[in-house]
Amino acid sequence: MRILTRYVLMDLVQVFLVTLIGMTTLVFVALVGKEAVDRGMGPGPIIRLAPYILPQAMQFAVPGALLLATTNVFGRLSAFNELVAIKSMGISPWAIAWPTFAFAAAVSLAAVALNDVAVSWGRMGVERVFIESLEEVIYGKLRVDRAYTDRNLSITVQRVEGKKLVRPDVTLQDKGGGKDWNVTADWAEIGSQPGSRQLVIQFYNAMVDGPTTVAYPEKFEHVIDLDVLFGDDRSSGRSPSTYSLAEIGPAILRTEGDIEQINNDMSARAAYSMLTGEFEQVSRASWEERGRDLDGAYFVLNRLHVEPYRRWAGGFSCLAFAMVGVPVAMILRKSDFLASFFVCFAPILIVYYPMLMVSVDQAKGGKFPPQAVWAGNLVLLAAGALLMRAVICDRDRILSALGSAFTAWLPKWGRA
Repeated sequence: MRILTRYVLMDLVQVFLVTLIGMTTLVFVALVGKEAVDRGMGPGPIIRLAPYILPQAMQFAVPGALLLATTNVFGRLSAFNELVAIKSMGISPWAIAWPTFAFAAAVSLAAVALNDVAVSWGRMGVERVFIESLEEVIYGKLRVDRAYTDRNLSITVQRVEGKKLVRPDVTLQDKGGGKDWNVTADWAEIGSQPGSRQLVIQFYNAMVDGPTTVAYPEKFEHVIDLDVLFGDDRSSGRSPSTYSLAEIGPAILRTEGDIEQINNDMSARAAYSMLTGEFEQVSRASWEERGRDLDGAYFVLNRLHVEPYRRWAGGFSCLAFAMVGVPVAMILRKSDFLASFFVCFAPILIVYYPMLMVSVDQAKGGKFPPQAVWAGNLVLLAAGALLMRAVICDRDRILSALGSAFTAWLPKWGRA
């Protein structure tokens, strides 16, 4: 018996690893290509991005690779009547299925850690490499498109001559809601110092238009703090989805402190206005601004509460996928593993991912509790448990009906 379970588990691990390598490579190439196209990065920055993009590629590849491996192994077992032989010996199908579920649970735990690394270290690493390579990226985009736009910075030029930008038009949006800064000049140069995290633009014969309009007939130098521009770790613009699990707890405490401070400030303003009669402090514009700050803080707090559940649910999607893949492969009895894979993946695509997106969006908005992000996983686990019970109890009529229904979804190449 141990020989049989060891054989199935070793076969599963081998197929999983081979599939994981192939799928990770495909996703990795796609993500690298997307970064290169969207941000105009050259070979140097792309090479530095590779270590940070790899965990993001594996984050997408692991659940699919495990589903493909389970449908491959158990589809072949059923198609070659090995499952029938096991049953004829009085051995329950559960005996060969439970090691797979144990392996899927172990992979799920690893996937949780991988998700945490991918969204924190991986994404922040990509941003860090991008910021450090920004001068090279901007010049590359301007040479090709004569325009560069990213978040709060926009640059257009007539042409590029070496490092000289001819007739530049630079717009820097004001995050505080004030008037944007716009600078035009005869020519300009962009520079930066390694490790400074600052972008220095030198304008010649410039006209600055913002809250005030000033002309600089000679040299005008403008320094842009990239941490402020793009929202680094030290700025308030960091997205809650880029925090690691270890950082979420302190971030929740900070956000709750911000909410308390805003509420105290609003209460103090209201009390002061009623005591002094200076109702400008509670004017509609002022009150709405603080109300927006409060709504934003609550939204961030909701997202921070959702993130741990989202990470764990994403990791344990591996177990949920395997829970469905094993019994479906046994029921279909198809040696063509792609047929079983797509039969499993179609309901996952139609049911699981829409449920996940809706539950995450509603939980972020505070309409659903954070635990709601597990809804898709629970549906798959329940469906897999029912199918597995039918396989173990050998309910031929049920299995035959399910097999016919599943097979009806398959393309012609899957019915052979």
